[in-house]
Amino acid sequence: MPDLPALQRARGAGRIAVAHADGRTRLSRLYQDGCGKIRLPRDARAEGLEAVLINTSGGVTGGDALSWRAEAGDGARLTLTTQACEKVYRARDGEAVIETTLSVGVGARIDWLPQETILFDGGRLRRRLQADLAPGARLLAVEAAILGRAAMGETVRAGALADRWRIRREGRLVFADDLRLDGAIAETGAERPVLAGAQAFASILLVDDEAGRFLAPLRAALGPAGGASAFDGKLFARLTAPDGFSLRQALLPALEALRGGAPLPRVWRT
Repeated sequence: MPDLPALQRARGAGRIAVAHADGRTRLSRLYQDGCGKIRLPRDARAEGLEAVLINTSGGVTGGDALSWRAEAGDGARLTLTTQACEKVYRARDGEAVIETTLSVGVGARIDWLPQETILFDGGRLRRRLQADLAPGARLLAVEAAILGRAAMGETVRAGALADRWRIRREGRLVFADDLRLDGAIAETGAERPVLAGAQAFASILLVDDEAGRFLAPLRAALGPAGGASAFDGKLFARLTAPDGFSLRQALLPALEALRGGAPLPRVWRT
């Protein structure tokens, strides 16, 4: 069998740093490369600064790589989201890689709120989220996945999705989570201990010294869609849904509850 020709691969990177000065969060550094772009919309409702991450390649497939880095200086507040749902297309070979690194200064806060990732049949994605928090720093993070679009009759029979979270405070590991679906995803996801047939799911983490006070509002917002627990200044929840629309209907009130009622970025509602 002849060797397959090498394919062009997408590469993208974005870096943003913000600082607190004169009572406001202000941009201090911005860098973008390849298919990775960052835009800073103006929203009078936003607390702090909002940044929208864009992958101009229109999705990822095997061999593609995206890297995002964000830093919030002492006392600053930064919300990061994506322009649209990231799409993971069938991979001929290899896997797509998306790495996100966050640094949160003393008394600062970062909300990592990307829109859902849509995995297509045969797609393969390895994703990593790393965050380093200073004393008094706060982090809200979500990652959501949809296994094919129900309205289009899509089924993800096989593929791979690996999510690794590593959160540290002052260099000490305070939260770690690994989620992996590999191989016959439809068959595995049908098992009751896994997804019980759900086609969409999400993980939510809040790291905050007062995280426990958000537990009741979060459980009320989630209802039967998921479960949550609070421990040692952290709140973690997982939720499942039959499709992407139902998942978003649960995510919107849940994330706003963890933001103290502050609205989500506008791109979440367009």
